[in-house]
Amino acid sequence: MERPANGSRAASPRRYLMCRPTHFDVTYSINPWMDPRKPTSAQVGLAQWKRLHDTFAGLGHDVQLIEPVPGLPDMVFAANGAIVVDGKVLVARFRHPQRVDEAAAYLDWFSRGGWSAVRQAEYVNEGEGDFLCVGREILAGSGFRSDLRAHDEVREFFGRPVVSLTLVDPRFYHLDTALAVLGESEVMYYPAAFSPESRAILAERYPDAILADEADAAVFGLNALSDGRNVILPQQAVGLAAQLRERGYTPVGADLTELLKAGGSVKCCTLELRGQGEV
Repeated sequence: MERPANGSRAASPRRYLMCRPTHFDVTYSINPWMDPRKPTSAQVGLAQWKRLHDTFAGLGHDVQLIEPVPGLPDMVFAANGAIVVDGKVLVARFRHPQRVDEAAAYLDWFSRGGWSAVRQAEYVNEGEGDFLCVGREILAGSGFRSDLRAHDEVREFFGRPVVSLTLVDPRFYHLDTALAVLGESEVMYYPAAFSPESRAILAERYPDAILADEADAAVFGLNALSDGRNVILPQQAVGLAAQLRERGYTPVGADLTELLKAGGSVKCCTLELRGQGEV
């Protein structure tokens, strides 16, 4: 495969929804990263989040905000709140009771906007945590959070092909912790996070994908976001950053180590708004 030269890739402006981590804390454990015994700092988390927000704005992207709700510390992970494609919005239905009430906030936010259709998912569906658009297809994760039946629901609601993938490592409990979309037909992922059948699907569809090693996956290097040229990812993922440069992308490092204590990083904090909507 011929590699694009540095600078030959083009960024496209995106719209993102984020939520300030005003109430960030780790008071319960619903994934292997969360340990309530470890100290956390809402102040540090907010400062790291603000730098990420400003990075997106500095790259020319439109960043909108949803108001944080007291008692919902994981609401900072806006990617889990919904799937937004072609101006239609399917709001999440969370698996764990600690996050269930987040859905009402997202339903309210989108219902007040100019979106063509807004409703909550019938089956457990944790938004862009488990559903990632690659061109016209939607890659869909299951195994830990989103219900397999949600894959059919997403297919019917958006009218797009859905490719089911099974996650097998509890550290990578959402698809967006094990795979990142780089462009219309390009991804990077950590093979060991997937079942053998899903690895075969990914290898067939994306034979030239960037493959992450254990070290980069373990610092959430794949919880990244691309605008077609710039790839914002945890700054500790130095191996992935080098591979991205070789492919003509511009890696942009971010420090979200405080939020990683709750099992989230760059992509978890960011929901892409695709299509119309005047919020």
